[in-house]
Amino acid sequence: MRRVLALLGLPLLMMAGCAEAGTEPTGPGLPTDHHEVFEQRATAVAQAWRPSAAWSTGYVPLQEPTVLVGDPEFTDETKLAFNAGWYREQVPLPPRRPADGTIRFPDDELRVPLITAADAYRQLDQGDPPPCAGRPKDPGTPPPANPPDGPDAPVSSEPQAACIPLTVTNVELGSAPVHTSRGEAQVPAWLFTVEEIDAVVARVAVAPEAVGALPEPVAPSAPAPQDLVSAQDIESVDGTTLNFRLGVGSCDTGITPLVQEHDHVVVVGGTVVRSTGVCDDMLRLEPVAVTLRAPLGARPVLDVVSATPLRFAAG
Repeated sequence: MRRVLALLGLPLLMMAGCAEAGTEPTGPGLPTDHHEVFEQRATAVAQAWRPSAAWSTGYVPLQEPTVLVGDPEFTDETKLAFNAGWYREQVPLPPRRPADGTIRFPDDELRVPLITAADAYRQLDQGDPPPCAGRPKDPGTPPPANPPDGPDAPVSSEPQAACIPLTVTNVELGSAPVHTSRGEAQVPAWLFTVEEIDAVVARVAVAPEAVGALPEPVAPSAPAPQDLVSAQDIESVDGTTLNFRLGVGSCDTGITPLVQEHDHVVVVGGTVVRSTGVCDDMLRLEPVAVTLRAPLGARPVLDVVSATPLRFAAG
């Protein structure tokens, strides 16, 4: 079974064969041909989906291995530091490798080897932030007692947020929710308590040899039509509402998200009206939403253009 949904402004309209008799949308401007092109290509993408056994039996994450547990209540400075991976540890990091841990999927469990806290921190920490004028690179160093001021004071072009790392004050082994090929799972993770934010920063502790890769996509051989655009990633899933982002041009209009739903897979993409005037080639991520007939569950979401399984957006 499948259906195509279009989001035109605020209403969510049923298209193609799934609309009730007498309710099919009519009138000028509706890109019916575009919908048909999407449906044909989405059917080919769904039929070609043949993942390896690891997709349903192993651990294949669909998001980055750094997860925030709780509401961080970011400031501009701490959000920049988190996104850049600027940390400083103030506690010893256990160097010993722990015993195997358990990933808890919605309907099963999997034992996996783990990495040390020190290895997890090395993956988390992406270096030191640049220094800022009037503020130390190391938060433990006090600022000058009488910083220069007035018209002759030095002026820095560096943003003030650029010199704040996040201070790790505790670390322990626990678990964190992670979107996987088998649904959302509780995955072993090293939990880092950070002084400057309210959330715990979790770094997945599963050893690299136990992490499966995304399957190679099998896209249709025919090139995608110009007005068909790719889905870039998933923002969230709330019941039967699937929120994702389309990659569109800066001057594209008539952005219409589309979905084709099967029992084993969901295919998404969209159509646009291309500008006929002069425009840059900048890619813009456009948030859109569609409604599924049933909760997504463990079904993969594939991009209609590339046939690539979509990952969840960071943050």
